[in-house]
Amino acid sequence: MSDRSTARETPTPAVPGEPLATPSIPNLRDVGGCPTRSGGRVRTGILYRSSGLGALADADVDALAGLAIRTAYDLRTAREQAEAPDRLPAGTRHLPVDVLAGWTDGGPSQLFAWFEDPEAARTGLGGGGAEALWCEQYRAFVHLPGARAAYGTLFRDLAVEAGRPALVHCTTGKDRTGWAAAALQVLLDVPEDAVMDHYLESRRHLEPLVESFLAAVADRGGDPDLFRPILDVRPGYLGAALDEVRRGYGTIERYFGEGLGVDEGSFRLDVESEDDAKIRAMVRCT
Repeated sequence: MSDRSTARETPTPAVPGEPLATPSIPNLRDVGGCPTRSGGRVRTGILYRSSGLGALADADVDALAGLAIRTAYDLRTAREQAEAPDRLPAGTRHLPVDVLAGWTDGGPSQLFAWFEDPEAARTGLGGGGAEALWCEQYRAFVHLPGARAAYGTLFRDLAVEAGRPALVHCTTGKDRTGWAAAALQVLLDVPEDAVMDHYLESRRHLEPLVESFLAAVADRGGDPDLFRPILDVRPGYLGAALDEVRRGYGTIERYFGEGLGVDEGSFRLDVESEDDAKIRAMVRCT
């Protein structure tokens, strides 16, 4: 991936994984910056992640424009997209990639139902049901045909340099987006503990959004504690997806190649060495 300069440039944080100063876009972070096992570092300024883009303040639209985002990958369901359409800078391509298409038991659809019906929430989420459900959802990100089709579309399109820099998001930016970021980082040989650290950072950045939703649950007569597990990020959730990759494919390379249909040699990202020299790193999927 060649270097590219832009007239407008918004610097990424010095600390990998730290969010950019965009109050109306919680959890807007660079997916790059993580160290690799070989001593390099995944390049920054190529792929960002965030929560939903439907309620952006004008200043944060300008901030996205400053990042020169060319493509926004929207992993939400059709209902989520219709209820809160993305607000994007002029010229940014919006690409819907519904991870949960065709899965009526997917998290967002159930979340809407449980929010409306406190008794159904007690039945579906009580007694450890919430955490078990979310572990199963993360496994579904890996094996569900619709999810594999969606993530395959995302990564094949991301491999085309003309569409970058890019941003990937869902509603909160922690689950569907969290798996997209984690899978890519593992593929680029980032150690799993560093991948997990990046994933868990969403908890801190999304706290105000989560507390607002829990307050709305309480206002409707529901039990906020029932919803906490599915609004959280927990090691067991990402661990379930990584285990599903090992169980179904053996390696992350086979997951990308066989599961997502990413052709061998089609997906490239640069990695910076410790002395800042650019190394062309081809990710080979077989």
